[in-house]
Amino acid sequence: MTCRLRRIGTRDLEMVRQWRMMPEVTRYMFSDPVITPEEQLAWYERISRSRREVVWIIELTDGELPVGVLSLADIDRIHSRCSWAYYLASPAARGKGLGKLLECNLCDHVFLTMGLHRLWCEVLAFNDRVVKLHERFGSRVEGLLRQHIRKGNEVHDVVRMAILRHEWLEKRDSLNYSQIEIDWTDE
Repeated sequence: MTCRLRRIGTRDLEMVRQWRMMPEVTRYMFSDPVITPEEQLAWYERISRSRREVVWIIELTDGELPVGVLSLADIDRIHSRCSWAYYLASPAARGKGLGKLLECNLCDHVFLTMGLHRLWCEVLAFNDRVVKLHERFGSRVEGLLRQHIRKGNEVHDVVRMAILRHEWLEKRDSLNYSQIEIDWTDE
């Protein structure tokens, strides 16, 4: 399976709005949003102007089928760090190694192209499959935010994870992954 990341555009807004409300996606998000088209447009306009975040559409290159979203947020050039998140909205894209491809290429992009020092994320603790995936590619658990997120009547712990540039550089040579195209305009 091969893919590419292209910057989100106005043509993607309705598709992404629907994805952001899918129970199988929101199960792993910190919120359960109900988003109007106007709210989605306002979100897009905010991220389009932001120098601190970027959102990509994940496309499978065989047919350029959109399957999910990957984003960087909290891009901080002073402290040389950013956070990241992604989801696969298409069930057909899950369980096929796309997570490895995305994670390895994103680490290359953040550390080698952007020149940042630290990449971090937060994962709902019950999502142990993603925690293990991040650990497999070099991220370390840095802490547990106990009962940090409320979803409905339940509260959930959140795992805080990160990888540093030197850790990625030590790890990357032992991994076998193909390079993907990432549409990046660094302003």
